[in-house]
Amino acid sequence: MRNKSDKLNIAMLGQKRIPSREGGIEIVVEELSTRMVQTGHSVTCYNRLGHLISGKEFDGDSPEEYKGIKLREVFTIQRRGFAAVTSSLSGAIHAAAGRYDVVHFHAEGSCVMLWLPRLLGKRCIVTVHGLDWQRAKWKGFARRYIKFGEKMAVKYADEIIVLSESARRYFWNTYGRKTVFIPNGVNRPAVRAAERIKEVYGLDKDSYILFLGRLVPEKGIVCLIEAFRNVHTDKKLVIAGGSSDTAEFVQHLKTLAKGDKRILFTGFVQGRILEELYSNAYVYCLPSELEGMSLSLLEAMSYGNCCLVSDIAECTEVVEDKALVFKKADISDLRQKLQYVCSHGETVRKLKDQASDYICRKYNWDDVTRRTLELYQKQMK
Repeated sequence: MRNKSDKLNIAMLGQKRIPSREGGIEIVVEELSTRMVQTGHSVTCYNRLGHLISGKEFDGDSPEEYKGIKLREVFTIQRRGFAAVTSSLSGAIHAAAGRYDVVHFHAEGSCVMLWLPRLLGKRCIVTVHGLDWQRAKWKGFARRYIKFGEKMAVKYADEIIVLSESARRYFWNTYGRKTVFIPNGVNRPAVRAAERIKEVYGLDKDSYILFLGRLVPEKGIVCLIEAFRNVHTDKKLVIAGGSSDTAEFVQHLKTLAKGDKRILFTGFVQGRILEELYSNAYVYCLPSELEGMSLSLLEAMSYGNCCLVSDIAECTEVVEDKALVFKKADISDLRQKLQYVCSHGETVRKLKDQASDYICRKYNWDDVTRRTLELYQKQMK
């Protein structure tokens, strides 16, 4: 039996790569891994090869170590629908052959080969970041493949972590499988003045409504654009984020926005530009129709933003009464709420004043890491 203080050798897979802000999973893996390394554990992250949604301009060297985390690149076929499959399969094989105590799978699709490290004596933990097979971009074989990964997780994982109460109910009602609720965390950021965004995009403080995330159908961006086009305001709508195997959809969004000079697409952003966009938004809007647990929403609130979100449980459980809510996929209701915030600055200021302290108290990465390590240690007894 292991002592609870023993240091663990941990493998992480299912993320695109770290360091990266290409998606919520990448942020989660980095936040957990850096803290685990700081407490003396050994962590290896299996990264995909090739450039990803951030685009070639963000490609750089591939270090073997980052903040004490060991980085290993795995075989990846750079084609739509194949990158995630091939990298997760090869990552699982590498992890099975490695001398790891715990293999932590992120996302359902990565779990297809979970049985192999489990068969070879590794403890296997899964974090379900969302019911990925429900996402609009996955159809046919891809959707069946992800659903199969979900079933493999249910059958073989030692523990399954979920990010929302609705996901916990789903796994119990569908499979009779108990899961552990451990939400994501957030860091309290430094608020930045509008300098680079003024220079690059002509944006001043409180001059825009912000959407920030992957440009995929389930994020509700079509609803947001159509609603905003009928809002009477001089404020801009800034849509920040890159595509994720969704180039045609991104072009569709730009076609919808054509003719409205208030709508601005920035593409993928990170670093100082990202920080300034969060820091200076008038309102942050998340119109998602499907979520796991949005790190962008947590970050937006941590910067002290007034948030307007759809009424799906994954959003309302996070914001409670500290944000405004509209009916999912209801263009008319979203338009009315957008018009309301543009006309009621006092409500916006009140919600801004509450947001940061509330969210940083409720969701903390140190607490998330502690609870995750306790789950690992439980399996080593």
